[in-house]
Amino acid sequence: MKKLLFPLLLILPPALLPAQAQERVWRCGNEYTNNAADAQKRGCKVMEGGNVTIVQGARPPGAAASSGGGGAARAPAGSPRVEGTEQRARDGEARSVLQSELRKAESRQAELLKDYNNGEPEKQGGEARNYQKYLDRVAEMKAEIARNESDIAGIRREIGRLPAAAN
Repeated sequence: MKKLLFPLLLILPPALLPAQAQERVWRCGNEYTNNAADAQKRGCKVMEGGNVTIVQGARPPGAAASSGGGGAARAPAGSPRVEGTEQRARDGEARSVLQSELRKAESRQAELLKDYNNGEPEKQGGEARNYQKYLDRVAEMKAEIARNESDIAGIRREIGRLPAAAN
């Protein structure tokens, strides 16, 4: 009996304490306050029912400094600096990789357009008997051409973003 009584005494007293009532909280647009005078001045509305928990957010470092107008993008603080010659070498390598990808995409596009034959590709296998199968393949070819065109445009944009090649 004594073993059961001790845990009961630990649980019982907090349960007997009255719950603390929360102060009245007013809502002023997207802000909340518990200052009645301030709330009346600003014409805020009393929040009824339920508790309100508000956590004050912290501003990210540099948010106040960068809130001004635009400007050139800068590397994050603490990032390693790259010498101009090394950066030009990296840009040149990126340009050559992108140009290689562009050549592949353009040759693929030419092949797709040749197979597409202006929307009338040659029928294959059972497509002569099943016209829907043919229409599905034509639609898939058209979608593949559109995807490839989008890829080509994206590669060209990336090449355009690189600094001009040094001659």
